[in-house]
Amino acid sequence: MLRAFSRRTEYVPDIDPTYQFDRATTLAILAGFTHNRRVMIQGYHGTGKSTHIEQVAARLNWPCVRVNLDSHISRIDLVGKDAIVLRDGKQVTEYREGILPWALQRPVALVFDEYDAGRPDVMFVIQRVLEAQGRMTLLDQNRVIRPHPSFRLFATTNTVGLGDTSGLYHGTQQINQGQMDRWSIVSQLNYLPHDDEMRIVLAKCPEYDSPEGRRTLHAMISLAGLTRHGFMAGDISTVMSPRTVITWAENARIFGSVPFAFRVTFLNKCDEAERHIIAEYYQRCFGSELSDAPAGDLVAA
Repeated sequence: MLRAFSRRTEYVPDIDPTYQFDRATTLAILAGFTHNRRVMIQGYHGTGKSTHIEQVAARLNWPCVRVNLDSHISRIDLVGKDAIVLRDGKQVTEYREGILPWALQRPVALVFDEYDAGRPDVMFVIQRVLEAQGRMTLLDQNRVIRPHPSFRLFATTNTVGLGDTSGLYHGTQQINQGQMDRWSIVSQLNYLPHDDEMRIVLAKCPEYDSPEGRRTLHAMISLAGLTRHGFMAGDISTVMSPRTVITWAENARIFGSVPFAFRVTFLNKCDEAERHIIAEYYQRCFGSELSDAPAGDLVAA
C-alpha cells in the first residue's frame, strides 16, 4: 500500500508538472518510500537522479532534504557539535544537532547527492543508519536515536562505488563494499531514448513546439547522442546531458542563434583538441558548418 501525507510542509518539494518519470527508477523510489528500503540511484550527470526523488516526494507530500556530500561536508556537519550561544546574557555551551540526527527523528526523506564523493570519515557515520532500523548513537550526548517510522534514506551517485577510471567524475572514490551491501536497492538512470528526451525538452521549452522547432530539437538531441557515443568510445572527454540540451535550447532563444548558443553552452567547455570532432558532430546533425557568426538580437526578457 502506497503511503502519503495529507498536508504539505515547507520541506516538501514543489511539483514540476512537466517532469518525465522513468518507470524502473520510479518503482525503485516508491519501494524506498513504501517499504523503507535504502535506495541508491546511479547514472551520468544531468539525467535527473535527485530531481526524480524530489518529484516522487512532491507527489507524496513527503518532506525531502538534499545534502551534497562535497569535500567540505565533515563528520561534525552530519552529527552535530557543541556551540557557544548567548542565553540570558551569558555565553553557554549548547549541543547543536547535525543534519543526520535532525532528519532521523522526523518524517523526512534525506537524499545524499554525490554520494561517491564523500570523505571516508563521513561515509562511516552514514553507515550507522543504513540498516532499515538503524539507530544512531551520539557519543557526545550518551544518547541513542531511534529513527522516525517515516524517515527515509536515498543517495545519488555517478559511479557505482567502484571509483572512476574514465576521468569524467574527478574526485569520486571507491565506496566500502560493506557499506554498498547495505543499500538494499540500486537503480540505474542513464540517458533516455531520443523520443523520450524530445518530450522532456519540449516540456521545458514549449516555444519549440512547431514543425521548425521540432526539427531544431531533433538535431540538438541527435548531436547530444553523438557526444555520448563518442565519450563511450573514448573519442571525447566531455558529454552533453539532457540538462545541457535544455540549456542550449533556452540560450538559442536568448541569443537568436543556434550555433552561437551551442558554442557558449557546450563547445567552450570542451578540450580544444577535441573541438574539431564536436564541430563535425554539429555538421552531421545540422547539415551546416559550425560558424563563428555572432548572436542575433537578444530576446527581450
